[in-house]
Formats: sequence, C-alpha cells, structure tokens
Amino acid sequence: MRSIFVVLSTVIAACTSVLAQGTASMRTHSISMPYIDDELQNRWFDFAGNTIINTNHQIRLTSTKQSQLGYLWSRLPLIGDNFQVEFEFRVDGSSGHLYGDGFAMWLTKQRMTEGPVFGSVDRFEGLGVFFDTYDNERAHRHTFPYVMAMLGDGMKSYDNNKDGSDTELAGCEADFRAKGYPTRARLTYHKKNYLQLDLMWRQEDEWDKCFKVHDIALPEQIYLGFSAHTGEVTDNHDIISVLTKSIPPAVKEAAPQPVKTKKKSGSGSSVLGVLFKMILAGGLVGVLFVGYRFYDQKNRMKRF
Repeated sequence: MRSIFVVLSTVIAACTSVLAQGTASMRTHSISMPYIDDELQNRWFDFAGNTIINTNHQIRLTSTKQSQLGYLWSRLPLIGDNFQVEFEFRVDGSSGHLYGDGFAMWLTKQRMTEGPVFGSVDRFEGLGVFFDTYDNERAHRHTFPYVMAMLGDGMKSYDNNKDGSDTELAGCEADFRAKGYPTRARLTYHKKNYLQLDLMWRQEDEWDKCFKVHDIALPEQIYLGFSAHTGEVTDNHDIISVLTKSIPPAVKEAAPQPVKTKKKSGSGSSVLGVLFKMILAGGLVGVLFVGYRFYDQKNRMKRF
C-alpha cells in the first residue's frame, strides 16, 4: 500500500511541475538540507558510490582520498523547454599544489551510470558542464580551474588526456576552488534559443557570465545529475543545495555574427611593400626614359 502511495505522489508531483512551467520552483529537481528523510533516503534523488550525506553541511561526492567516485541524480526526468538550475557547491581539500580532478553537472538521457568522465559515462547524450581543476594536457591556452560545457550526441567521446578541448562547446576560466564564501553556478536554458551559464566565484553575490551559446536544443527527456571522481590527486567535491525552477520563455535571440577584421600588416611587411612600390616606380620611370630616347633618336635620323 505504501509503495502505491509513493508512486502516485511521484506522478502527481511530476504533473504539477509540468503545469507550473513558468511560475514555480520544481521540487522534483531541487534539494537542500537535511537532504534525506528518516529512512536515510531522498524522495526525488538517488545517490551512490562514495557519496556521503552530512545532513547539516553538504552532499560530499568525493573526499580527499584516491580513486573515489560519487554521484547524485534526479529520479524523474526534467520536463520543460525553459528552466533554470542554480546550485551552490564547494571544492576544497589539501593546501598543496596538486589537487583534482573536479566535478560535473549533467542534463542527459543517461543517469546513474559510472564512467571515466568525472565519474559518469562517456558518449553521453545531452549536456555536461565540467568544473575541471586539474590540467591533464599541460598545453592549454587557459588556466585552471576551468569550466567547460560539452553537448553530447551519444557518439562523441570526451578525451580526458586533452581535458575535452576537442569537444568543447564553450567555457571560461574561473578560480572557484577553496573560497571562504559560497560559490554558485546558474544554468539558464531556453530551448532552441540560448543556453547561459553564470558563476559566483569572485566574491559573494557577484555573478559573472561564463558563456552564452545560441540555437541549443537538449534531448526531450533528460535527468539532472552531479558526479565527481578522484585519481592520484584528490579533493572534496561538495554540493550544498540545488534549486531548479521553470521560467517564462525568453524573446528569441539571433546568434551574434562573427566580427570580420582586416588583416593588419606587420612592420616588416610594410617596409617591404614600400620598397616594392619604389622599385616599381623606378622601373616605370626607366622604361619611359628609354622610350623617350628611342623616340628622340628616331626623329633625328629622319632629319638627316
């Protein structure tokens, strides 16, 4: 009897979320302290692996131990064309120079499947946002920590050795690790319009736009998740709270056109250009002079 009641309650909550699009927070995809009920479960989320729930502080996906993996996933798919997910997180650990590897936020068709991409499955279908704290390639033009998004089609693979640079949708540098104040992320999605990520890491209550990309459409049925892993380097990867809400549709935005810039010649090429023009002018004067002498000599011969 109790199981039937739970199923009915879940269905009702899901329907309520759909009907409330544009007006209300979505309980089915939000979580906060104390995270679990008396039976040490959460009604709307599953957690597993090395995840530890501290009811007064955080959901710790991994601790400062090697080879750990933990995750948190919504039980129901996230339904809606316009929504916003805001979550508070904390990444911290030892005070040394080596730490990692980071954590990921997911909006994908797959859920609760362990794998090599920040603890979750590779070749996923949907969106992955990676809060990467460890530089594997050592050849990037940006610094770490780095926040990067990837749109997976079920075929593309995330290359750990290159930190996903080959499949990057958008990203930004953000030194979110080991802060003494709350760090937050806010993902805003309008189907076939734009996807935007804002971060709070410089100081409390100050948001920075990380990226904004247009003409994005996620799969119809996606689950919200968070995962993390550690290898030889370690860190605490904590989720403090998650608030998901439906939002009104935004006015359709046109994707910005790339700015065409004229190539500027360097100083060396400018000097060569001037010399070439001078030689060309000198040659032209020489040809005219020779022609004039030939013409003048021909006229003199006619006189004799």
